[in-house]
Amino acid sequence: MIKRRLNIQRFNLTVDLYHIVYIIKLYMSKSKTDKTEYYIKPAEFKASLSAYYETDILTDDLAENIKKIAYGLSYNGSFINYSYKDDMIGDSLIKMYSALKYKKYKFENNSNPFSYFTTIAYHAFINRIKKEKKHHQTITSYKEKIYDEYMCDSENTGGHVYTKPVDSDEY
Repeated sequence: MIKRRLNIQRFNLTVDLYHIVYIIKLYMSKSKTDKTEYYIKPAEFKASLSAYYETDILTDDLAENIKKIAYGLSYNGSFINYSYKDDMIGDSLIKMYSALKYKKYKFENNSNPFSYFTTIAYHAFINRIKKEKKHHQTITSYKEKIYDEYMCDSENTGGHVYTKPVDSDEY
């Protein structure tokens, strides 16, 4: 009786292990096929870009691809949690369209136009972050200045004395 229970438990354990291995293999095979699809097809993007350079007519396909680059980059882990993500996307669209208008991409370099426009969008995102950081620092320093002036005025404190805290670096 005990031997039979052990055999049943071993059988269940073996079946569970095979089931787990099957699920892992199934998951691994799906993730490899998903990575082969791009949200912009490089050949079509390059063809529509060269057609624009020849005719100066912006097609819907080319405009959609540039929009996809900006929105796709905004889902990058480095940029996803910013509250001004829409401003970053707008700045990158302006920069990419101006590069398109002035035909900055050179086909002679034999490089990938997708990477060129993604780099433009990336730098536009970084510049927006720098602008917002500078703006935040300016607002913060202004608030600190006004607070110190307000607290040092004896009329505002009701006769109490305000002393500014000293940083440990100043000793």
